[in-house]
Amino acid sequence: MEKLQTVLEQIVPTDRQAEAEAQKLLDSLTKPPGSLGVLESIARKIAGITGKAKPEVPQKTAILMAGDHGVVAEGVSAYPQEVTPQMVLNFLSGGAAMNVLARHAGAELLIVDVGVASDLPEHPLLCRRKVAYGTANMAQGPAMTRAQAVAALEAGIEIAEDCINKGAGLLGTGEMGIGNTTPSAAIAAFYSNRPVADVCGRGTGADDARLQLKIRVIEQALAVNRPQADDALDVLAKIGGLEIAGMAGVMLAAAAHKIPVMIDGFISGAAALIAARLQPLAAEYMLASHLSEEPGHAIILEMLGLTPFLRLNMRLGEGTGAALGMNMVDAALKIMHEMATFASAGVSGALE
Repeated sequence: MEKLQTVLEQIVPTDRQAEAEAQKLLDSLTKPPGSLGVLESIARKIAGITGKAKPEVPQKTAILMAGDHGVVAEGVSAYPQEVTPQMVLNFLSGGAAMNVLARHAGAELLIVDVGVASDLPEHPLLCRRKVAYGTANMAQGPAMTRAQAVAALEAGIEIAEDCINKGAGLLGTGEMGIGNTTPSAAIAAFYSNRPVADVCGRGTGADDARLQLKIRVIEQALAVNRPQADDALDVLAKIGGLEIAGMAGVMLAAAAHKIPVMIDGFISGAAALIAARLQPLAAEYMLASHLSEEPGHAIILEMLGLTPFLRLNMRLGEGTGAALGMNMVDAALKIMHEMATFASAGVSGALE
């Protein structure tokens, strides 16, 4: 808990002066003001996050948290729980979509076992930070103890800080965990005060009957656990997940160290909500990569005050949207470094 508290206290507002100076630089480039749209907003935001008017193109690390969920016993997922460790092995061998897109973005991909419900074989690329063998069934009681929630948060913090110490200037979040859209929808429904049906999607491909079951299970979990709205740790422990906690820890560490963090889709969004409830200023350091097809994601981003860069009809998770968003950051910052100014190019500016 001491580590978590220290990080929460380190988070300060982003640098508005650096944002303003970045905008002046962008306006001096050989283009009409604002004509690069979202790319300009990305560059401006990263300037504010880093405190540098002309940020360097960063070294990138994507952190994929893996954990299992006891609520799958209720039949909420179209896939069995053993897919979680199977997919972790796929990540470790380089064969998943996230591996492809991380390579494309030039990002290191770090795989973390924070709560897989089975023992994974030794592998040099696996980071072992298992807090528990999955969560308990949140439809019957709390998913975690408060101590487990803190441990998973602090695991995320420590992993992120290690990446930052090794030179990472942009972090991305991703996850793997069969059943994890269920706690994510519970978190979204709880904080938005919306009906569960408004935020609950099909996840890995639930049919109509399973979707209705999933909605009922989430409603039951909320009724059984009665989370406390003013205590984000209570919400996380009762209706969250170990990988959700780990990602939230990554986001908090990024904010404390003035590093931008690229959030992925629905499950990363639920983690972002937890991080922002633990420390509201943390949201200023988040970049929303894309809009997931999961219906609750747009609601989460609205609560966070974030606008997604991309709309690609994706709903895979793993951090795939975050990896694509990293390419947008590279493009935005290269504009600042490589485009000529009106003065340097000898191009006339706009008429007065």
